[in-house]
Amino acid sequence: MIMSSANQSLSKATQEHLPSGQGKKIAILISEWNKDINTAMLEASKNLLVDNKVSSDDILEYWVPGAFELPAAAKMINAKHNPDAIICLGCVITGETKHDEYISNAVAHGIMSLSIGLNKPVIFGVITPRTKEQAEDRAGGKHGNKGVEAAATALKMLNLKKELDSKKKSIGF
Repeated sequence: MIMSSANQSLSKATQEHLPSGQGKKIAILISEWNKDINTAMLEASKNLLVDNKVSSDDILEYWVPGAFELPAAAKMINAKHNPDAIICLGCVITGETKHDEYISNAVAHGIMSLSIGLNKPVIFGVITPRTKEQAEDRAGGKHGNKGVEAAATALKMLNLKKELDSKKKSIGF
């Protein structure tokens, strides 16, 4: 199976058979760096959530200085608002140095650790393109919109959590 976005757009496939988000509170954190790209992902993410019955009043939106700040901000937002899921959106474009690699790795590990520690969906919606054109292709262009995919992932993970929480406890046989 080929998962490279160069070969497909997952945005449309991701939207099929999504669970309802009714009654769920979802925080979306957005990096100010590459604001035009991130704004496009934010709008697509919010639209998908509202289309799947998340009330616009239950979507919390917070901007942070950069992608590196997303995990810390997610932890702060969780402590203050206790949302059902947190979506982290950002764009780290490759530069002339390895700075992008350090940022991307730190953010990915931070978000993963936070999700595991909080036992709730904290979604990695950070794109790591090589160029601005590639970023635009992933923020509403020919490769779909990663904001849509992040929101769909949040809904699917909330549904999985609901299913697991509703399973009756067994005694092992």
